[in-house]
Amino acid sequence: MSGEDSFNTLDLQTKVLKSEYKRFYLDVKQNNRGRFLKITEVLTSSSQVNTLARTKNKITLALSSIEEFRDFLNMFAEFYNNLGPTPATTTRDGKLKSEFMKKDDKRYFLDLKENSRGRFLRVSQVVRYTRQHVAFPAILLVELRNTINEIIDEFGADDGVAAQGMLPKSRECKVEQKKFYFDVGRNDRGVFLRLTEAKNNLRQNITIPRSGWKVVRDVLDDFCSYDEGYSALPITEPPSPTYKEDDGPGF
Repeated sequence: MSGEDSFNTLDLQTKVLKSEYKRFYLDVKQNNRGRFLKITEVLTSSSQVNTLARTKNKITLALSSIEEFRDFLNMFAEFYNNLGPTPATTTRDGKLKSEFMKKDDKRYFLDLKENSRGRFLRVSQVVRYTRQHVAFPAILLVELRNTINEIIDEFGADDGVAAQGMLPKSRECKVEQKKFYFDVGRNDRGVFLRLTEAKNNLRQNITIPRSGWKVVRDVLDDFCSYDEGYSALPITEPPSPTYKEDDGPGF
């Protein structure tokens, strides 16, 4: 599931980074799954007297993963500072350096790239079929790293869920042409299981409260206990009713 849940999300702190045409909001938040960092990129129009928000991109990172993110930022900042005006090697899509990190069901692709507008770090977050990204101008890398350090100093580098009790990790499985995702969450009504069925671009989900897990398990156990040969038995139609001559419908 996404890093941000619709239930009981608390705003703990916000920091802002600015470049010529963008603003980046770094929001430390907490919900039923723990603390996380939400980074929002807002593209602004400098031609307007009042800054006009035109587009927004965002990613989220659990606080337990931001130390690794900070270390990659430090690596990219050093690499960028050592680049000359024209890089010696680049790929066809403008990549200068790439790294990868993973946290639970989220994957992050970090690519330092160059195009006609300059050099920038693109951070892409992939969760199952969904991809989101933000792009930082390379000149902001040191400031971004320092801001992440400030957040670590104040909030630490853990998700802060130990006091609540650790929730089970998300699971997934594939059955024929469908995928099923099992995500455990917590809201003001307690712990629940969200079961999502995905096929192609279609998704359906249900939620089961913690109090009902054993009941559902027992029902599934009953189904699983059937002899597999049962499904191979021919389906017979019930016999048609017979009527006496005077048993027709009355009017």
